[in-house]
This record gives sequence, structure tokens and C-alpha cells, in this order.
Amino acid sequence: MFAAPAWSVVIPAYNEAARLPAYLKEVVAYFDGRDQPYEVLVVDDGSRDATGALVRELAGVHACVRLHALPANRGKGFAVRTGMMAARGALRLMADADGATPIVEVKRLEAAIQAGADLAVGSRALPDPSVVVRARAHRTLAGQVFSRLVRALGVSGVVDTQCGFKLFRAAVADDLFPALRTDGFGFDVELVLLAQHRGYRIAEVPINWTDQPGSKVGVLKDGPRMLAQIVAACLRLARSRNPRREA
Repeated sequence: MFAAPAWSVVIPAYNEAARLPAYLKEVVAYFDGRDQPYEVLVVDDGSRDATGALVRELAGVHACVRLHALPANRGKGFAVRTGMMAARGALRLMADADGATPIVEVKRLEAAIQAGADLAVGSRALPDPSVVVRARAHRTLAGQVFSRLVRALGVSGVVDTQCGFKLFRAAVADDLFPALRTDGFGFDVELVLLAQHRGYRIAEVPINWTDQPGSKVGVLKDGPRMLAQIVAACLRLARSRNPRREA
């Protein structure tokens, strides 16, 4: 039996043939340089382009890369959950396929875990002179509005729930991800709410981030759907706190 890797990197991908290959090579080069055993799990969420074929090509060269191909598009939350439940690393990173966050930023999250956090959440919202966040104005405004909404729904202590760069201790990932039910983009909020409900220590860490063209999230298209997903997650969590109400 092979020993468990020190690191797992889970990358959800949907029609990412144009953006994923360069970032995947960046991830592999970085972890090769750390000289620690690692695995990269790309979850192809029913892509209709060459995403899966390109990942298979790289996996043929780098044994650390694995492809988990879903037969149909299920949503980012489902894809991340699938990857995290298949991961074996002592530390487990989720990262977006577009490469908006340079992989070297994992050092900032790793430092937070080493300092005692159970999970570390990358943040594009916290001010820090050592980081640069490049985002289009409408995305910044949408993020601010969304942050106010999720605070009103019960999230506290985390300003940027939606950043796709998060690091978990293995035991924490094993506890949280099987319990998540949100398949779409709203899953990040359910994840943070559940982590807070279960008493985990969450560190929000400023990171360098650059907006990439070709975003899969549309403010008008996905915003109402995300809000509905979050409200549903809040109701599920409230029922779990008050199980007698379900009788």
C-alpha cells in the first residue's frame, strides 16, 4: 500500500481547456520543488471541450496528476466535494482552474495552519500591503454586496467566503465535505457556516489574486441562484441544531 501524500490539490474544472493546462503545470512544478509526496486531483465536471483529454495527457507524464471525470455537469460544489472525498493528503488545498491565485500563495495558508488553524481561507478582501488584488470594478462591487448578504445570513469572521483557494487539515476535510449538500457556487458559504457550527478554527488570509478572463460566474445569472442555495443551507443547518423540530 502506498503511503498517503503530504499534499492533495483539488481542482474543479468545467470547460477549462484554455486556462487549466498552464496552471496545472505551475502546480506540478511548485510541488515538485518542495520534495514532498503530493497528488493533484482534477475533477472534470462534465466538460464539453478538451479539458479531460489535456489532463490525461499531463497525467501520462506526471504520475501525481489524477483525473476524475464526472459524466455530467453537476456544479462546482459537487466537483470540489468529489475531489476532497477522494483526496488522501495530510493537507488538502482547493484551487480554481483559472490560475487566478498563484500556487505559491499556498505558503500563506500553510503558515496559518501551522499556527493552529483548522482551515485557512484565501481572501481578496482583507487589506495587506504585501499582496496585490487585481479585479474588475463590477466584480469587486458584487463581492462587497455578496459579503454583506452572507453576513446577514449568519457568516461571521470571514469576509471573502467565495475565494476558491482554501486549505484544510485532512481530518477537517473528511468531516466537512461529506456533510455538504450544495452543488453550485454557493457551496463555499455552506462550507464556512458548517465549519463555524462545528467549532473549527478558521483563518482568513490575504493572498495575491488576479482576475482572469472567461469567468464561469455571472453576477446576474448566478447571483440569485447562489442566494437561494445559501438560504437552503442555512435552513438545513438550523434544522440540525434543532432536530426536534423535524419530528
